[in-house]
Parts: sequence; C-alpha cells; structure tokens
Amino acid sequence: MSLAACGGSGETGDKARAEAGSGGKAERTEAKTVDPTRIPDVGDRLQKQIPAESRQVVAVYGEGKDDADATIVLYSKSGSHWKKTRAWQGHNGKKGWTTDHREGDKRSPVGVFTLTDAGGVLADPGAKLPYSQSASFQAPHYWAKSHWHDFDYVIAIDYNRVKGTSPIDPTRPEGQSKGGGIWLHMDHGSGTSACVSLSKSGMEYLLSTLDPAAHPVIVMGDKAELMA
Repeated sequence: MSLAACGGSGETGDKARAEAGSGGKAERTEAKTVDPTRIPDVGDRLQKQIPAESRQVVAVYGEGKDDADATIVLYSKSGSHWKKTRAWQGHNGKKGWTTDHREGDKRSPVGVFTLTDAGGVLADPGAKLPYSQSASFQAPHYWAKSHWHDFDYVIAIDYNRVKGTSPIDPTRPEGQSKGGGIWLHMDHGSGTSACVSLSKSGMEYLLSTLDPAAHPVIVMGDKAELMA
C-alpha cells in the first residue's frame, strides 16, 4: 500500500542526496519569557486561538518562511503559568511555511491545531492519545531509504482531518485541495512534505506525555507569523 501522508506525495532520491552531509543548525537560544501566562514568542493572533482548557502546547518555531529547520518545544501549564518541559531540533516543510496550505506545496500550515490521535508502524509505546498500529503507515520503499522509518511513530495534526480517527484516515472535510495527512513524525534529517519531524526519542516522549485530559494543541509557524 502506498501511503499518502505528510501533506502530499513521497520523497525522492535527490532528496536523500540533498540531505547527505546536512547538519542541524546550532540550537536556538532559549526565548526569554516575559509573561509566564503566555507561550513565548507567540503573538496575540495565535495566542488567542489556544483553547482556555489546554494545558499542553507543542510550539514549533520555524527558522524562516522559506526555511525547513525548526525547534520544537513542549510547554506544560500549571495554574496560569506555562513552563518549558522539553525541546528538540527538527524540521518542517521543505519549502517552509504558509498561511494557505495546498496539496503538494511542500509548506507546513501556520496555525493552532488540536492533537487528538496517534499511531504508527511500531507497537504502542505507551501513548496516552488513542494509538492505531498498522503496517499501512509504512513509508513506500520507492522513497529514499533514509525515509523508511519516518512513520514508525506519528501524531496527527488536526488540519483538514476528522478527529477521533486513525491518522491514516483519508477523509478531508475541507476538500483534497487543502491537503491533509499532516503529522508529527520521526525525523530523517531534512525538510518534509508538510509535516513536522523530530527525533525518535522526542516522539516517544510526546506520545507518553501528551494527554487527552490536558487538551494538547500544536502552535506552529515561522518566527514572523508566530509573532504576528
């Protein structure tokens, strides 16, 4: 079965060559928290979209509009204050970010989205979110070998999908042209088709930590859009 995920079609051999020898940028300097009741470096527009009941936020700080490098930070809320829990280096869409995502544009959508469902090729590692294990998550083997384990673990980003279903459910409520299949998944060292990627250990941590009772969401975008 050919898996259509990460906002579009699979990667190709030249992608693997492009990532050869690539290295992660130096870790971002931690943002200074001016107001502990807010997610750092997120402006009013997106800050207001974080549900009041949310007590877990995955913030994805893209380096730039056309950049594929990102820093992923998990924040947890205690009382009215947000606290940084963990951070990882990772990637977003290979062409950067967009506020009007379209199928196959290779850009990750900017916004605030809920996180309700997970799954992957591998057995449930102890996820708190509903987890669907299936061989159907397996990346096609005509993709570069470096991508074969991308979907060993995934967390669906609720962009143009039906909540409460497996991440591989193909339903697109807003239509196919708006794309879909946008996930948090394991990193292969360079940009994705539209997903957000991080290390296997990072995915395992998120799966074991994100709790439906805490109403987790993801806030994602390039620096300028996040601050808008």
